[in-house]
Amino acid sequence: MTVSNQKGGVGKTTTTVNLAAALASAGLNVLVIDIDPQGNASTALGIEHHAEVESIYDVLIDDLPLGNVVAQCPDISNLICAPATIHLAGAEIELVSLVAREQRLRRAIDTYAAERERRGEERLDYIFIDCPPSLGLLTVNAFVAAKEVLIPIQCEYYALEGLSQLLKNIEMIQKHLNADLVVSTILLTMYDGRTNLAAQVAAEVREHFPEQVLGAVVPRSVRISEAPSYQQTVMTYDPSSSGALSYLEAAAEIAQRG
Repeated sequence: MTVSNQKGGVGKTTTTVNLAAALASAGLNVLVIDIDPQGNASTALGIEHHAEVESIYDVLIDDLPLGNVVAQCPDISNLICAPATIHLAGAEIELVSLVAREQRLRRAIDTYAAERERRGEERLDYIFIDCPPSLGLLTVNAFVAAKEVLIPIQCEYYALEGLSQLLKNIEMIQKHLNADLVVSTILLTMYDGRTNLAAQVAAEVREHFPEQVLGAVVPRSVRISEAPSYQQTVMTYDPSSSGALSYLEAAAEIAQRG
């Protein structure tokens, strides 16, 4: 599942790591692939991602096996992560000249899954790919590798702006590179129940995408924002907070749909 929205600050990374943590806590095997050069998902999962660490960059550019870079999340036993490092910032340019540049992530994942099977390891139940806030080659790789797209939308005035561009891009990917890709899930984030605006935006998004929008809504929450500074998801940082509970609810919906 690729988590994407070219708007920054809508809760992509937060959504990726917390849904992954919620599903892994329920006993499912989950892999998070961080392809955002900022590496925030790696930070939130407590995974080292300084420049010397082998990362998803080496997988995409140098064909290093994905299994070589995957690291175990310290807080949650069934959760592993392929970290991003700052080297990814130049990957967009380096990918341009490479053979099968759009397919590199997909191939790496397929090879890794086959390797796990060969070694008799448990099958991965979910793979989440955290994208940068742009529609460049890294995001294209994520779209080509995934079966589903999850779009977080913040409940604010410009919520639907830019969404049509994202959907156009996904349509192009479907047509030319990955016919199986579907926008399966939309999650409303940063919901402030005290404002009429949030309710209006939520209603508008639900009207446009009745099938895709999850019933669970993620509130604005200090706890969610604080957790990454302790290198944790909100699931382990404050499991009883409204943010953690809303992500648990969203994860349960996704699992039921799956």
